[in-house]
Amino acid sequence: MVARLAVMAGGTGGHVFPALAVAEYLRDRGVEVFWIGTQAGMESRLVPEHGFELEWVAIEGVRGKGVAQWLKAPFRLLGAFGQARAILRRRRPTVVLGMGGFVSGPGGLAARALGLPLVIHEQNFVPGMTNQWLARVATRVFEAFPGSFPPARGAVVTGNPVRQSILDLPAPAERLAGRSGPARLLVLGGSLGAQALNETVPQALALLPPEQRPLVRHQAGERTLDLARAAYGEAGVEAEVVAFVSDMAAAYAWADLVVCRSGALTVSELAGAGIGSILVPYPFAVDDHQVGNARYLSEAGAARLIIQRDLTAAGLAEHLSTLFSDRARLLALAEAARRRAQPEATAHIANACLELSAPEARS
Repeated sequence: MVARLAVMAGGTGGHVFPALAVAEYLRDRGVEVFWIGTQAGMESRLVPEHGFELEWVAIEGVRGKGVAQWLKAPFRLLGAFGQARAILRRRRPTVVLGMGGFVSGPGGLAARALGLPLVIHEQNFVPGMTNQWLARVATRVFEAFPGSFPPARGAVVTGNPVRQSILDLPAPAERLAGRSGPARLLVLGGSLGAQALNETVPQALALLPPEQRPLVRHQAGERTLDLARAAYGEAGVEAEVVAFVSDMAAAYAWADLVVCRSGALTVSELAGAGIGSILVPYPFAVDDHQVGNARYLSEAGAARLIIQRDLTAAGLAEHLSTLFSDRARLLALAEAARRRAQPEATAHIANACLELSAPEARS
């Protein structure tokens, strides 16, 4: 019997991109893969673009919503459970993979109700509500960062799936060897832009003496692109400011240092690439999970961590000056980051799915 995988991941790129890495890995090995998602999430565009069939389930989150939404939640969850169960009965997967997002909840429960093996993977240091529930019933539980789940869940640390082009970058000592002249600073604001970075980074760079000013590439997001460009103009700092970065591997290869948020995928990419960073966690993330993600690197000497309420132009300038004045410090950060990399994450998760798809595993 041909292995057939149902993938459940939706909402944001932090869930969808790691799931796509596993899905493509398994498709390349002859596994039939289809997706269960929502029409409102990022998966509605990305999944078809990558050549996977997408089945729809109607579900949305309730955290941060009003009382009325909480009262409706049980009925919506029951409806989504029925939709997911019908999809799984019709498509008959041999294993189900949940990679986070609201859709994983009803889909995961439906999988277990039908007796299907369920594999879940948590990308963040602090598990989302859906995965906290599913970890109690899942066949296999994987976590990107150590200690996300209690020991009773039997979670295995895998890291996050990262694009192979990033993992294939040369080691820091090779990549950074022989560089001279201005340092190279990459600023990542994410798809929506990070206004705190857009405003503070140009101001901080303006405080540096001319001999320490780096070459700057700043990804600001479409929404805040003009504001970021204006901020650099007002600060009198030259920078290449773009909405998006199409080739992240090339961007990491170019940079000596990255200033960014600490989403799970970004943190894993920094480790995979082997590049030092200054991390400013998004302060409104659910359960403040970006702080935990950032500490995975900062506690290993691979990053500087600045909580946003403590972010000032003067303070950031001091960090930048210290690092740009001594390339050995940049190399030390980069090498510490690479030591945190877990390049086998995709294969580890995929092989668990293959193992559970085997007839003897399901008998």
